[in-house]
Amino acid sequence: MGSAGTGHQPVMRDRVAELLGPALEPAGAVLVDATIGRAGHARALLAAHPGLSLIGIDTDATAIAESRRALTEFGERVLLVQAWYDELPRILAEAGQDAVQGVLFDLGVSSPQLDDPLRGFAYSRDAPLDMRMNQASELTAADVLNTYPADRLSRVLRDYGEERYARRIADAVVRERARAPLQNTARLVEIVLASIPAPARRTGGHPAKRTFQALRIEVNGELTALARAMPAALDAIAVGGRIVALAYHSLEDRVVKRELAARSADATPRGLPVPLAAARPQFRLLTRGAERPSAAEVAVNPRAQSARLRAAERIRAAA
Repeated sequence: MGSAGTGHQPVMRDRVAELLGPALEPAGAVLVDATIGRAGHARALLAAHPGLSLIGIDTDATAIAESRRALTEFGERVLLVQAWYDELPRILAEAGQDAVQGVLFDLGVSSPQLDDPLRGFAYSRDAPLDMRMNQASELTAADVLNTYPADRLSRVLRDYGEERYARRIADAVVRERARAPLQNTARLVEIVLASIPAPARRTGGHPAKRTFQALRIEVNGELTALARAMPAALDAIAVGGRIVALAYHSLEDRVVKRELAARSADATPRGLPVPLAAARPQFRLLTRGAERPSAAEVAVNPRAQSARLRAAERIRAAA
């Protein structure tokens, strides 16, 4: 989670700052960075808005520790919490915050997580089949691969990785684990490569990308947590407050799009002659569709290439 950038240049930093800025300018404004990562966005926003306070959330203990070091100069303006972002209502209640002026989601896996050879997120290097964002969690990618029946494993790969050859890969995993349990990423990559027809291996990026994405989402329960976190975040935003979400694959983006669309639509039942005041939109969209990073940014930071940014502003209180 957190910045999917290099750690020095958060993805679409300037656009995030531009969209959140008007809501964060008033003294006493509070921003929730629900996926603080290595605090790249948070640091820039705290520096730009001297009256801003931050509540930073991340499930990764290493991310919390590194963010604490990165944000030391901002002192008591910063509260960091190790938790999943769907725990937002509890976190805000414990912080004594009824409402906040900004929420930022920078979803997915962070560069430091990808680059840590012991975490198992990357298909480009051999590592233990771990993929836990919170290292205290029990379920690992090895557990999924070595214990899920073929039907369940195939469903994970299809639903979370949009993998066309999910069944072939699942069946191959079951055959291979009967010989010896799967323990490292290199062996999984070999299985995936052998399961996908040669013509399909030559298009669409690395053939193992979709399988690794699916396993990571399953291990961490990411989409389930996001589906709970988005409504909670929208509920917490004060009138005039804003939300920005950066997603890195279509499944994440679909959840964000659905929730923002629902809150920005008139909910008056069809057939009524006039709109109901209580059904008027609570939010207005600040982006037309999903915005993408510039070619210049992608050239500097290739991991930004898949980013999709959406934003909205609360225009009225809930009924």
